This record gives sequence, structure tokens and C-alpha cells, in this order.
Amino acid sequence: MPSLDSLNCRRTLEVNGKTYHYFSLPEAAHQLGDISRLPASLKVLLENLLRHEDGVTVQPGDLDALAGWLKTRSADQEIQYRPARVLMQDFTGVPAVVDLTAMRDAVSKAGADPQQINPLSPVDLVIDHSVMVDRFGNADAYEQNVEIEMQRNGERYEFLRWGQQAFDNFQVVPPGTGICHQVNLEYLAQVAWTRDEDGETVVYPDTLVGTDSHTTMVNGLGVLGWGVGGIEAEAAMLGQPVSMLIPEVVGFRLTGELKEGVTATDLVLTVTQMLRKQGVVGKFVEFYGPGLDTLPLADRATIGNMAPEYGATCGFFPVDGITLDYLRLTGRDEDRIALVEAYYKAQGLWRDSNSPDPEFTHTLELELGSVVPSLAGPKRPQDRVALTDIGSNFDLLLETSGKKAEADRDFPVSGEAHGLKHGDVVIAAITSCTNTSNPNVLMAAGLVAKKAVERGLIRKPWVKTSLAPGSKVVTDYLLKAGLNNYLDELGFNLVGYGCTTCIGNSGPLPDPIGQSITDNDLIVSSVLSGNRNFEGRVHPLVKANWLASPPLVVAFALAGTTRIDLSREPLGEDNQGNPVYLKDIWPTSQEVNAEVAKIDGDMFRRRYADVFSGDEHWQAIPVTPGNTYEWNSNSSYVQNPPYFDAIGEPAPEPQDVLDARILALFGDSITTDHISPAGNIKASSPAGEYLQSLGVQPDDFNSYGSRRGNHEVMMRGTFANIRIRNEMLGGEEGGNTLYQPGGEKMPIYDAAMKYQAEGVPLVVIAGKEYGTGSSRDWAAKGTNLLGVKAVIAESFERIHRSNLIGMGVLALQFINGQDRQSLGLTGQEKLSIRGLSANIKPRQKLTVDIERADGSRESFEVLCRIDTLNEVQYFKAGGILHYVLRQMIGQA
Repeated sequence: MPSLDSLNCRRTLEVNGKTYHYFSLPEAAHQLGDISRLPASLKVLLENLLRHEDGVTVQPGDLDALAGWLKTRSADQEIQYRPARVLMQDFTGVPAVVDLTAMRDAVSKAGADPQQINPLSPVDLVIDHSVMVDRFGNADAYEQNVEIEMQRNGERYEFLRWGQQAFDNFQVVPPGTGICHQVNLEYLAQVAWTRDEDGETVVYPDTLVGTDSHTTMVNGLGVLGWGVGGIEAEAAMLGQPVSMLIPEVVGFRLTGELKEGVTATDLVLTVTQMLRKQGVVGKFVEFYGPGLDTLPLADRATIGNMAPEYGATCGFFPVDGITLDYLRLTGRDEDRIALVEAYYKAQGLWRDSNSPDPEFTHTLELELGSVVPSLAGPKRPQDRVALTDIGSNFDLLLETSGKKAEADRDFPVSGEAHGLKHGDVVIAAITSCTNTSNPNVLMAAGLVAKKAVERGLIRKPWVKTSLAPGSKVVTDYLLKAGLNNYLDELGFNLVGYGCTTCIGNSGPLPDPIGQSITDNDLIVSSVLSGNRNFEGRVHPLVKANWLASPPLVVAFALAGTTRIDLSREPLGEDNQGNPVYLKDIWPTSQEVNAEVAKIDGDMFRRRYADVFSGDEHWQAIPVTPGNTYEWNSNSSYVQNPPYFDAIGEPAPEPQDVLDARILALFGDSITTDHISPAGNIKASSPAGEYLQSLGVQPDDFNSYGSRRGNHEVMMRGTFANIRIRNEMLGGEEGGNTLYQPGGEKMPIYDAAMKYQAEGVPLVVIAGKEYGTGSSRDWAAKGTNLLGVKAVIAESFERIHRSNLIGMGVLALQFINGQDRQSLGLTGQEKLSIRGLSANIKPRQKLTVDIERADGSRESFEVLCRIDTLNEVQYFKAGGILHYVLRQMIGQA
């Protein structure tokens, strides 16, 4: 829809002989007031509103509110934001493609053209979350892991291959290419996005939402983006706006430059620690100051990547000359680079040393020269530890764990000459988008390996080593520098291109190592160049996990332990028996820069020239062409969900919910991790029993994450978390409930199916902060499929509340000081929700009638948390996807 352009700010820009149309921020400022000191990230949002002003979702008051942020600094006004594109990885992308495919089926059954169903915004799905480090430490590890990956994920990949050819505006980057955030940084991102509209080319800032929290990495390139839940991403790709509050923006001023020997990883761990202490959850962070002039783009991206770890929505860097240098390095088109410069300067979005500092909600400052070599751990990314303190820090961990007395004991490893001690490094992984986008730290890792090999050092035999770069370009420049062979000699052979150790795809430890850890309850370590190190995430047997730069990962593989001070204790001995220290093999900045200088744009152009085609494994996957998908009823990975079964019928008017049963009674802080299926699938669980009924053996269950395209698995895992507490069972942990009447104990899924068979609607009751945590789409989807009509809670996390409405589930909030306890709810009651009608309005009051087991009755009021007119439309249609679908088939 064309913008109303009530401020008359549409202008043209001539670049290299081509005319571009754009919405001018300086022109808008003539009426909105001075915006020159507005943070750059908010200027991007303001441009977005100008371009999408329609009088309904974006009104003049929204423009005034954003322009007036400098006066209020408030985050209490909601705006409707439309990103230019959507980025997905395969774990979160598969269910989105399943939904699109199911929508095509529904349209076809309604007698309309299924080809109407296509993303309206460009969507890129990068398959990067499925490769695991099953094989390592040999020249064939990469090919072996690829073979296992393709076999393990054949059903999912066949489905995505079909989607690749079936949908317009939808591209799939096949497995074995790289990590979605690095592919985004090096290739997909354009900084200045263009679109042809009615014969004119419109230019605007490149923006996106992604279904991975580390989408924020691209903010290092001046591209505004962050992670959202799957439902929000699906809505965005179908042209619906993302509702958000105008954020607070915290300014982070950088001065000086990093000292010799200090890496970008050391910097980002310091920044993460500072921002976590400041408290930036739900806020934008924007970096500024003279220190940006010394900070390479890859370092900026490393900082942007870690935004989820410091808690911010994003960590944004404005566009400047260093941005252009990176676009040129990575082989971007020269006309695009010229457009980026001209457009950002015309909009007042360009940063240079003469730019005035923006104004912020709060500010922090860091002198880059104060940063020291660091790690973070053993359980949280914000817990930075100076390299010199890592040994003493681990000793403190042993003491608090009651293991100090056996700190120096050598425990046997079956069949091996060596033993295993507390603190030994059993995993050393150069992995994750955080660092493998950064050639400085990867070249440094290669140089450390080279110097170590030349001195005769080897990795310790109990260390599982791996190298999983974020893109194939990494392999090219290590090869060109001649450093790949040295990494191979130390066991850092290529194992795959994708997210491995950082997301728990570290693969199995050798059996004797794993057995020794288990038998002796050892606290052992992993050292990885990733961004997350929560206990149990990297490997279930590894309790201490340390984030570090790639060169330090190599160093700890040589040392074999984290009970060491590498600043004064040797890594090992050289061929003559002399001690070798870290300083002896640590490269100088001059040495690193000399290798980085060998990287050129041709490497990137060559690798990305045919990026969507895939290798022979991908191309060999059989695909049945067609506009609709031939669902395989026997598939355990991909199934047609029932969301749209009745879409051919008119949308039913909202009805009161009568005589509903309480499925579960929860306390405070029930997170989406509690609600949504995640992690391993137990054989005795409803999901495990279902898979076994299909002939899938427990060894082949894979994870809930890999089976997000099968609603039969996911709905069985909803509310099945082993740590969730249903108060109907007196605080007992586990996903069970009491089926009423009678009070029979059974899994929540089984009870929900019994209620559904009897036509009984369901309600969930909860305390404060319901749905906090990651914005998991299945927390809302699973709730819907179990037959839950409403969740009544004391308060909701914002995104989960929105997701519930987006799936047609009422979010109702206790008011008048009431809650489940003051009302004496036990789970035996019947509840009726009254006041729903075709005239439902945002935030209206509804009445809930209670019929108790003894026949007594009372009523209480709740606030209906359908907060906006958009959400009223979504709810009346049955959900946000139903709303879009009904529009397409002419029913909305």
C-alpha cells in the first residue's frame, strides 16, 4: 500500500545515472522538529513509519511520538513496524514453511489458487542448525559428518527442497554453506534495500527480523534486525506489521583502541559484562564515539551478535566508511556501495568523526585500551574472567562443589595411558557465528597453531577438537595463508559449516572419556568460541563451559586444562624439552594483519556466486514438483497441521467459553521453556510413545527442535517439561494434571485429548510473568492444539501474549487485586468466560463465572489482553495466519 505521505517528504536521489525514490528524514523534520540528535537506530524506525503511513496501522501520531522521543525518552507507545525481509534457520524455519504449505492446501480446498500463498517480504532460510560433530580430528571428518547429517535429516531436507522450488520470494541456503548470521553479513544484507513499485525504484534501510536470537549480528553492518518468534516471523513475511514499543536506547561510547594481543572476543565479553550490569533487557543499545574509527566491521559484528547475551533487543552500529570497506571486501556490487553512501548521507544516517553524538536514555563508556584477554564462564556469557584468573576461578568452583580434596587426583580412562582430572578440557571448539565471521581471530588461531607445531607442541589426547567455520570463505583464506595444515595437525580439522558446539551439536565424547566423567562425577571443561555456555547446553557431561577467542581455544587444547594461568605457566614442552609459554606462540597484530590483508573480494564472489544450488548431496534429494505438497502420513518429521481445516467456512463469531475445565494451575514465572517442547525426547513421554508407534527407535528420536515440523510430536511435548509444577498436584514436578471430574492423574496431553473428545473447552490459570523467556512459537501453537481457549494470568510477557492472540487463544489478566489464590481455585472448578461478541474491543473487561465442585458459584472480572485493533481482527479470524488466509480467499 502506498504511503499517505502526510508530511510530503517523498524525494528522489540520483546515483550513478539511476533515479531512486525515498522518504526523506530531513524533509520530515521540517514538520516533526529537529531529529538530528535522534539515535540512528530510531531514525531507521522513523523512516519505516514514514514509508508505511496508511492512516490505520501507522498514523501521524506515531510519527510525532517517535520524533518526540528526544523529549520523552519513553517506551510506552506501541508502533507497527514492517521489516524489509525475514531470516530463518532450519530449526525455526521448518515449522514456518509447514504453515505456509498448510495454507496452500487450505486455499486449494477452498477452490482458490494455492499460488496466492507466497511470502510478501523476502525470506531467506539458511540450513545451519543440523550438522553435528560426530566425527572429528581427521581429514575425512567433514565428509563423514555431511553424510550423517543428510541421512539423519533426509525427511526435513526433502521438504525444504520442495519449498525452495514451490514458493516465490523464498530462498533456501543448503546445508554445508555456513551459519545464517554470517551468510547474512557476508552476502544477504544490502544495507540499502531497493524495491520496484509501480515502475519506480524505492530505496530504504535494509531491516529484518529473524527466527534466531543472534540475528542481531547484522547490526554491526548498520542493518537493524533482531530475533522474534516463529509466529511473528510468519506474520511479517505475509505482510503483517510487527507490534513493538518505541524502545529506550542506551548509548555505549567507545574510545581509544585495543592493545596488542587483545582480541574482539575479549572486547565483546567485556561489553557483555558491562551491559548486563547496566540492565538493557528490551532496550536498543547503540555504539558511538571515536573508538568506532579503530573497530573493524568484523569486531562490530561480534559485538552485535552477543546482544541476546547482554540482554538487549539489538546492539546497533551506524553506517560509516568502515561499513563501505567491508561491503567492498566481501564483493558487493559497486553500484550498491555507491547507493549506500549516497542514501545514508542524504538521510542524515551517516556517521563520521564530525557527527554530533546522539542523545540516549542512558550512556556507558569503555576505553578500548583497558580491555584484557578474557574468557567467560563457567555457566553464563556475562561472567567474564580475566585469563590470568581462570585457574583460581576453577579452583573456587571445585571448592564450592565439594571437590577440592580430589582436585589433583588423576582418574583412570579405560584403555588409555592418560587419566582425567577435574578441570581438564574435553572439548575445544572453534565454532559459532560469534567469532568465525571475524578473520582477525581466525587468522590468529591459525598463527598460534603454526607456531605451536613449529615448537613441537601437540594437543592433549583427551581433548575433542573441531573447526566449524561460519562460511566457506574461511576455509579459502586459511588455505591461502597456509594455516589450515597447522590447525589440522593439532586436530582442528574442518567438521562442518554450521552451528555445532555452541547449540549443543558437539556430538558424543569418546566412550572412555564419557565413562570416566560419569563414573567419577568429574567437573570437566569445554572451551569454545561461541556465545552461549549454559550448563548442559554444550554437552550433558560437561559442567564448566568457557567462551573464548579462537586462538585461546587452540591454546587450551594444547594445555588440556583450565586449572592453569597461561600468563605464567607453560602450555607444554618443545622438542628439546624446554617449556613453551603462551607468549611464545601468540602472534603480533602485525603478523595477523599481514594474513588478513590476503583476503579479497573474489573469495566472497566465488563462494556466493551459486549459493542456493547446494552440493551433490543436496541436489540428489528427490523432489516431487507441484504447487502443493504431497504429505507423507508416515513422516515423523513433517506433518500437515490442522490449523486451517475449516478455513473454507466463514469465520465463526466469537462465542462465550462455557463450562471450561482447568487444564493446569501454575504459579509465577512460567516460561516458554516450561511450555514449549525442547531438548531430548523421553521414551516414556507421550511424544516418545508416539514416535515408537511409528517404528522410530529411541536412539533415532533426535530432539524436539529437529521435529518442530510435526505437530503430533510438538503438541505431545507442550507443558511436558520435567521441571514444570502444576499446583493441582501439590507442587509436584512434571507435565501431569488431574483429569476432572474424578481427579485421575495423567500427562497433560492425555487429559487434553480426553477433554477434546468430550467437547470440553480448557483454560490455563497462572501467576505473574506468564510466558517469559525466548519467544517460542510452539508455546502458543501447542497451547492452541491442546484445546486451550484462554490463559488467565496475573501478567504476561509481551511477545508470548501477542503469540497467544495470534493463535486464537485469549490472554486474560486478573484485576482488582485478585488471583488464583484469593479466588481459591483448586483445578476442580468449571469456568465460563462471558462478554465475548462480534463487537469485542481492545482491552475490554470480561466476566468469568466459577462453578465449584460443591455447586456453589461466584464471578470475577478480567481484563482481556487483546490490546490493539489489529489483534481484534486476528482473534475474530481465528488467529493471525487465519486472518491473512481469509483475506486471500475473500472472506475477511
